[in-house]
This record gives sequence, structure tokens and C-alpha cells, in this order.
Amino acid sequence: MLKSGIQIDAASMCTAGVENGGDHYLPTMELLNAGIPVLGEKPISNDIAKAREMVALARAKNLRYGINLNHRFTPAALRAKEWVLAGRLGELNIINMTMWINNPNETSPWFHIRALHPHSLDVMRYFAGSEVSKVQAFFKKGKGRKIWSNVQVNLLYENGIIGHLTGSYDAGGSYGLETLEVVGSDARFVIRDACEHLEFYPRFSREVETYAYLGGMMSFGETFGSRIGKWVDQNIAKAKPEEIDASGQDALQVQAIIEGVIQSWQNDQIVTLE
Repeated sequence: MLKSGIQIDAASMCTAGVENGGDHYLPTMELLNAGIPVLGEKPISNDIAKAREMVALARAKNLRYGINLNHRFTPAALRAKEWVLAGRLGELNIINMTMWINNPNETSPWFHIRALHPHSLDVMRYFAGSEVSKVQAFFKKGKGRKIWSNVQVNLLYENGIIGHLTGSYDAGGSYGLETLEVVGSDARFVIRDACEHLEFYPRFSREVETYAYLGGMMSFGETFGSRIGKWVDQNIAKAKPEEIDASGQDALQVQAIIEGVIQSWQNDQIVTLE
């Protein structure tokens, strides 16, 4: 493709591989070396050294590099982010995230945390507005499972917010897809199933605000078009690489959290991230 002479404005790299993140590196490096902006699939790479290489190359070539962290690209998430930035929640104290799906896949021991939870941890980081400084994790294998299919993670952010992630490949179905709760000193909000329902709870009032299907987004499947649309718009607008929403750098930060989570369980310790 690169040798064809066809003008390529941007590329989408949707490879999977081991733990859904093993095959991005080589084609992404080839595209970036050719000067082509790339929208990559998540996780950015399950080899943290390769993830750093891709981000560094995009930065060195001043290229736009984004990742398909689509859960933040919903009208509900955007409305909630506006509330946070406007100070409606007061000082943020707690972020809780639950994400689970029925997935019988039995590939590698860490398939669940590496393949699913770039989404969870990205959304939590997006609302925290801060990097994670410490993690503590516990895993459990579901009945008959070979992989660590259930996880609980405690997080401490650099700005003092505390977070908790619950994840599972042995849940989902009628339980829904995900629930995000952000708790502040003045109010809290809850997003249910990525985009379907948003609720705002003032701390000292019972006047709850509820929204269903904001922006006409009815289901999770519509988030892909929303994320890709944002990527296309930012390329058309010639956004600066550092302005890309859900950038390669964002995905690299999330991947560092995931590797810290694994290390915490393996070494039975609270891990401080660098």
C-alpha cells in the first residue's frame, strides 16, 4: 500500500494479535515512518517498550496518533465532563468503574485486563484529570477458567482522587455493560452502559437530573462512529498532535497502569507508577 503511490491522508490500524494488542507495532511503525497519521486499536501494545516506541516516533515526526478508546466519545460522557469542568460536582473525591462482558476466551492469563480495561482505565483517567500514582489489585479465576477473568483494582491519582475498578469476563449479559460513578463534594453523576443513561445527584437536594440517550446515541455500537468521526474531524482541522483526543500518549499512560496492576497481583504489593 505504501509503495502504491496512492495519497493516504490517514490510516486506521485495526489489528488484534495476542491479547488483542500484539500486532499493532510493525504496521503502525511503517505508517508513521511514511509520515501518515494513525488511529490505532486498543490496547496500544501489550509490550510497553513497543508502545513507547510508537508514541516517541509519532512525536518525533510531529504526526497525529490516536487510539480507539471509544467509551469516552459519547454525548453522555461529554455532558458529564462539562459538569466536572464547570465545577458542578465540587472537588472530585471518588471514581468507581464497573465494566464486564461475557467472554469465554481462554488465551493468555492477562487477556481480560489487557484487552478490556484500557477502556475502563481511560475513562477513569479522563474524568480524574490526573495520572495514577499507585495501584493495588486482586484477581480471581472464574469457574473452570484458566485466565484471570475477574479483577478488582484500587487506584490513587496524583491529585488525590481515589478510584476503584471492577472488571469481569464472567458477568455482563443482563447485568449491563458498564457503570461509571464520579463523586464530588457537591454532587455525583452516574453513566450507565456507556451512553444510554446519565444521572446527576446533588448532594444537598433531591432534585435529580436524568437523561436517556443523549444526542440520540442509543447503544454502545454507535460509539465507534463517534470516535472515528472525532479522529476524522481533528485531521481535517489539522489539529496539533498534542491536541488529539484519546492520543497514543493517553493510551500509553493507561497501559502503564495495566502493567502496574499485573505487577501488584504478582508481587502482592501496592505498586507506585513511574
